[in-house]
Amino acid sequence: MRYRVSWQILLGIALVFLSIAVYFVHFLIFRDLHHILIYLVGDIAFVFLEVLLVTLIIHNLLSYREKRNLLNKLNMVIGTFFSEVGTPLLEMLSDLDENLSSAGSRLVIKTDWGNKEILEAGKYLKEYKPALNVRGEDFKKIKIFLEGKRFFLLNLLQNPNLLEHQSFTDLLWAIFHLTEESCKRKDLTRIPQPDLEHLRNDADRTYGRLIREWLNYMCHLHKNYPYLFSLAVRTNPFDENSSVQIS
Repeated sequence: MRYRVSWQILLGIALVFLSIAVYFVHFLIFRDLHHILIYLVGDIAFVFLEVLLVTLIIHNLLSYREKRNLLNKLNMVIGTFFSEVGTPLLEMLSDLDENLSSAGSRLVIKTDWGNKEILEAGKYLKEYKPALNVRGEDFKKIKIFLEGKRFFLLNLLQNPNLLEHQSFTDLLWAIFHLTEESCKRKDLTRIPQPDLEHLRNDADRTYGRLIREWLNYMCHLHKNYPYLFSLAVRTNPFDENSSVQIS
């Protein structure tokens, strides 16, 4: 059985022999083996520090910077998602949330909020359990809306960078599942109660993930883009008195 040797192995062997040849020439010229061994051992000792500096420190710093730039680009995609799908869907579902009144003012974000208020809202949402009272007529409206956004959502999934944002990808899959479940039923106004409960569970899952991603996106705008944050606050889907006009 014949084995193929990769060019990397051949290059490595060639470089080792070249290094030995240069050291041999050095010995032939200066006849100083002690000098050669001093610098050889010193160079080998420095290799470990070089691995530490280049591989563990510099590489991690570059990876962190690259990941941060990637997340900034992803947030542009997420912003487009909320403009086209996320915010209108939140408005539709929040109107059907019977527990929303218990959230009080925690989801009514103001432009003068600081990091403390936003973090407190995030902690509250981790424990928040929505209760959607969705009827067949409501699912019919949701179905019509999501059917019109199907190609937009498909285009989002074609973005390979979304794999770096697991929670947002999970949200998209939840929305797709809700869309498929709704579209497979011809008449949503006449479905049995167990089937309706199944759809409600799908809607609850989508709604919960959508709220958390919405707050994460609001945190990003608050930190990096105050002017976009101001618009997002004025169009807050959880604020009954929200208005895009500045009063």
